[in-house]
Amino acid sequence: MVTNNQVSFLFLLSRLRKAVETSAIVASIIFLTGSQVFSEEAARSGQLSIVLENDVFFHTDQHYTNGVALAWVPAGTSAPDWITRIAHWIPWFPEDGINRHGYMFGQNMYTPHDLTLVNPPLEDRPYAGWLYGTAGVAAEADHQFDLFAITVGVVGPASYAEQTQKFIHKLVNTDDPQGWDTQLRNELGINASYQHSWRELVAINFMGLGFDVTPHIGGALGNVYTYADAGFTIRYGKNLPRDYGPPRVQPGVLGSIFFDPTGRVTWYLFGSLEERAVARNIFLDGNTYKDSRSVKKEPFITDLQWGFVLTWHDYRLSLTDVFRTPEYEGQKSRDHFGSICLSMGI
Repeated sequence: MVTNNQVSFLFLLSRLRKAVETSAIVASIIFLTGSQVFSEEAARSGQLSIVLENDVFFHTDQHYTNGVALAWVPAGTSAPDWITRIAHWIPWFPEDGINRHGYMFGQNMYTPHDLTLVNPPLEDRPYAGWLYGTAGVAAEADHQFDLFAITVGVVGPASYAEQTQKFIHKLVNTDDPQGWDTQLRNELGINASYQHSWRELVAINFMGLGFDVTPHIGGALGNVYTYADAGFTIRYGKNLPRDYGPPRVQPGVLGSIFFDPTGRVTWYLFGSLEERAVARNIFLDGNTYKDSRSVKKEPFITDLQWGFVLTWHDYRLSLTDVFRTPEYEGQKSRDHFGSICLSMGI
């Protein structure tokens, strides 16, 4: 018997296949017009990225079930003064050298194991949504990269996660989630996050291709997330671009929402490992000042991810497979979801 999740997966897969076929046709037309088009085009005003994370790619529909984000990195190095001043409150953040800034708007949704229950078990992960906006600045110099961001958003019914999930499930004709009346209550969320990376701490050529290792440390502070993290990213491929891996929805290996356009094709395989020591996760701990559902979180979480990145001129496509260890006591299995990101200069 074919399950509803399999129907949803096959539907999305067919759509993705059609999109890939259409993209291939468009790419062929562009290629046949010659590279002169790219050499004569006007300077880009910035880079736009669309990130989609979902567990339906691996036949599940639970826990961190969907995240979507739209990110924008303007051209130029002038960042807003207010966030630059806040970034410099961090003693080791470079005084000079801020050369990137960007913005992200997104929505996350979290659900228990069984979406058909009106009143899910108290020991299961609560329903929750997160609608947010982020502003960040980055400094890169001497093979080091510092990223600081402020995120403001809302948790609860005002995040419209319930409406989003029900609309998608109706669209693909799968089970209607029944337990959203038990979700976390409305709460303003404010978070600061920081990441420091040592770019190409190890960088060699291996079998005619580039190989590098970039460690990082960082953390987040706020009423939504509070944690410290450490990890590394390895890359192996052709003409490795100057980036820090594909972007991800927080929490996770953040990567970079910017990349340097190139007139040649570049690609690489990558793998990342991140360990987080978690002091607070509102989606598990529940609301800060109001009564709500909650579960006892695990203090240490590991993210393991791998994938593929392709860059051509000012377009970048990344596919990521993510494994996450159980986040709360009693969680029966690790989480497994996929991430797709398309970035382009406009």
